Amino acid sequence: MPETDLSIFNELYDIITERKENPSEDSYVCSLLNHRKGINKILEKVGEESIETILAVKSEDKEEIIYESSDLLFHLMVMFVAKGITLDEIATELKKRRK
Repeated sequence: MPETDLSIFNELYDIITERKENPSEDSYVCSLLNHRKGINKILEKVGEESIETILAVKSEDKEEIIYESSDLLFHLMVMFVAKGITLDEIATELKKRRK
């Protein structure tokens, strides 16, 4: 399998963290993190993107699957940042499961 640059995940996580620490009114991430509904708004988006990913898989359209999965991963990262969970913690859990 060809090696892929997965640094985009760390870059995106860092951008989301920066937006949490330095809010901007015109930032979508900030609007999620600072929404009056709190974490519930982020969870709504995770749920919505999960359903859209499932529907994309059912449609068997690879490009749509990639697009919707990217949205889901993005919103999961927003949730991680909101709850103080790092990508390293997720990676550690996944590594534990390999054993």
